[in-house]
Amino acid sequence: MFACHLLAIGKDQMWPVYALAAATIAYVILRPMFRKKKDPLEKPLNFSLVQQRAVEREMSNLLVELSVMARQLTAQLDTRTAKLELLMQEADQKIAQLKQLTSGSASSSLPSLDPSPVSAEPSPAIDPRHAEVYMLADQGRTPAEIAQQLGRPRGEVELILALRPR
Repeated sequence: MFACHLLAIGKDQMWPVYALAAATIAYVILRPMFRKKKDPLEKPLNFSLVQQRAVEREMSNLLVELSVMARQLTAQLDTRTAKLELLMQEADQKIAQLKQLTSGSASSSLPSLDPSPVSAEPSPAIDPRHAEVYMLADQGRTPAEIAQQLGRPRGEVELILALRPR
């Protein structure tokens, strides 16, 4: 019936039908391009209570590991800083000694040298923060016992003992 009606319409009056068909085809083709993409995180996640607790536990463990690593790095930085300070003090002493020798060399042909032997390795002064650890280690305590008694992390105590001057 619709086809008969279309045949009754003249060719000059068919343009609205063609326009409607073109609009329909354009809509069908272009619709997916204008559709908003859905964000998978937009909808609420439905985790069970057990899964939520597991994630919380895992996050807590990661935070503990991060804290331990930060303490270890801090301990390493502290020991390196102490070593650098000792080296700087030793360098300052040697500079002062060299200045003294160069000023004294103008008055005498042979400067008097320091009678103390110069060791190849500087003798580091014991850091007071590490003295307790060394004392307890000399008494035969394990790093775990020392850490527990002093309230320090075990890794820090092990690091102090590993870097202990011989």
